[in-house]
Amino acid sequence: MTTPKPPKAEKRPVKSVHHGIERVDDYAWLRAENWQEVMKNPEALPADIRAYLEAENAYQEAMMADTKALRERLYAEMRGRIREDDSTVPVTDGPFAYAFHYAEGAQHPRLVRTAREGGAEQVLLDADKLAKAHDFFRLGTAEHSPDHRWLAWSADVRGSEYYDLRLRNLTTGEDLDYVIPDTGGNVVWSADSRHLFYVRLDENHRPRYVCRHEIGTDPAKDVIVYEEADPGFFVSIAETTSRRLILIDAHDHETSEIRFIPADDPLADPVLIAPRERGVEYDVEEAHGTLFIRTNADDAEDFKIVVTPLDQPGRDHWRDIVGHRQGRLILSHLVMSAHMARLERENGLPAIVITDLHTGREHEIAFSEEAYALGLSLASRDFDSTLVRFSYSSPTTPERIYDYDMATRERTLRKEQEIPSGHNPENYVTRRIFAPAHDGETIPVTLVWHKNTPLDGSAPLWLYGYGAYGITIPASFSISRLSLLDRGVIYAIAHVRGGKDKGYRWYRLGKREHKMNTFRDFISVAEHLIEEGYTRMGRIVAQGGSAGGMLMGAVANMAPELFAAVIAEVPFVDVLSTMLDPTLPLTPPEWPEWGNPIESREDYLTIASYSPYDNVKEQEYPAILATAGLTDPRVTYWEPAKWVARLREKKRNASLLLLKTDMGAGHAGQPGRFDHLKDVAFAQAFGLKILGLAGEAG
Repeated sequence: MTTPKPPKAEKRPVKSVHHGIERVDDYAWLRAENWQEVMKNPEALPADIRAYLEAENAYQEAMMADTKALRERLYAEMRGRIREDDSTVPVTDGPFAYAFHYAEGAQHPRLVRTAREGGAEQVLLDADKLAKAHDFFRLGTAEHSPDHRWLAWSADVRGSEYYDLRLRNLTTGEDLDYVIPDTGGNVVWSADSRHLFYVRLDENHRPRYVCRHEIGTDPAKDVIVYEEADPGFFVSIAETTSRRLILIDAHDHETSEIRFIPADDPLADPVLIAPRERGVEYDVEEAHGTLFIRTNADDAEDFKIVVTPLDQPGRDHWRDIVGHRQGRLILSHLVMSAHMARLERENGLPAIVITDLHTGREHEIAFSEEAYALGLSLASRDFDSTLVRFSYSSPTTPERIYDYDMATRERTLRKEQEIPSGHNPENYVTRRIFAPAHDGETIPVTLVWHKNTPLDGSAPLWLYGYGAYGITIPASFSISRLSLLDRGVIYAIAHVRGGKDKGYRWYRLGKREHKMNTFRDFISVAEHLIEEGYTRMGRIVAQGGSAGGMLMGAVANMAPELFAAVIAEVPFVDVLSTMLDPTLPLTPPEWPEWGNPIESREDYLTIASYSPYDNVKEQEYPAILATAGLTDPRVTYWEPAKWVARLREKKRNASLLLLKTDMGAGHAGQPGRFDHLKDVAFAQAFGLKILGLAGEAG
């Protein structure tokens, strides 16, 4: 059989000038001028763009045809590690306990409740049944009212993150005969269970309006209780754990401003807590008329917790109760009637600290593994409860869910992730090491491998990275990763700058003018793992998605010789074009992260120096897989499409280059819990094919 020829995108040069600098973009035509319409109706995509994307899809299908059996094996392995009739641990609320259950074979969950003392299960919402009417279906929220009579639920049926909101009468099981369209997906109920608050997106897909709806009324008459005037700020809604306050949060990536509405007075005007101040972030909890605020105000870079009376919310009244300590990053906090639980990270490892609000005494929940991940959530919606819930896992230990009594310090195991096909943690080894960076910093690296994998440099290595927005990649358990480990692949996570793995400073040193540190850190980790004998040059598969896909594009340009393959999932690779286009959904809020190249020549030059699309050069490249979602509002489909087109034009070798566009999904790919595994299996099969391990059994 002859090898099919890769598609070749037509060149249609578009010139632009900013700050006296001329730029020519040969593939700008791949950006649909009617992209807003395409988000709601994918069939509106112009024919020439559709033809190119479909040609690329046909090519990748042909070039990956020899991995069909491998993909099926990988999918079967991953699915075999999922308990099909799984369920979440119930959360109690008044007379009921609420949980999500998966029926055997179901892609989507059912929301159920039982009487608190036990009894028959009532199905409130069957998302799997609802999904059968759509090609794409992702459940947004399913939030019951305080009186337990109503359910507000939302769904995205295009992948574009426009959520239609509906109201269900839990007595009859029927939805009201109207839909609230174009919402952000989440809701907060008022205490009277007659009103609910939601966020509406504007014409540029930005969460801009907070609206109040009264049950049974025409949504067209919903009141806008808050409108954000600055396109660089998004709005979101939440409620305090006490359920006394409805919170309206306006924020970008480094500044926040919060207002509250008393839940028992839903018609009241929002009350401002503290006006926005560039670089100052805060979030809010409440107990007994006191606000508990996590903030980086007053140069508390790694955050502190302050209190202030509810009727005196301004910064002049803030008083520290958990002071700032450099290097100890306070991530979040929950406040119950008598206790506060906070999640923090120090030296790359998370911790949970409990504070008795009456005595001020603290204690920490202890853990012993070398690398692990923690999550903190509610065990009960009853404010007087002394229980808090946390999740624990490590690269070798499946997730465990505990309820922890903050008064007695007793922990109760509520659920342990079951691996039906079997898993022995003793068969795997986890290590946390530090790689030297180019400037003397040390980069945390989480490693995991099968105990039989040789550490003599012969093993292939899978290196994952992200490095943006302060997001930390946790050292958690993964059912899909086991398929790589069982084939002799060492898996590594590079905790590069741009995340908050080593505190807020670690984030600050990986953004804007310091962005190059993110890419150089990833390269330094790869080089260190080679030097330490874990693998060798050209035996590394690099993987990252979204902003981590930018990382992939940058390192492919900067150090292509290190990698056998690069997997860039929905990659943010056309950074300069996107940051120059203020009409795109995320551009104005992203300027604090990357810089504003419209206003600043310096920012323009900084972004131009690393933007992967702008720095593709005539050189040899590793094998590259880029994925895209046609209705993705976060990283628009044309970014990876343009990048692949330019790579085809420039690269000097015959390495495999594929673009896989999901023509019916968005940023997160397929929504079903099993369909999602097919996307994972495809990426793994690509990497294993390039490594020469496509025939290896797990």
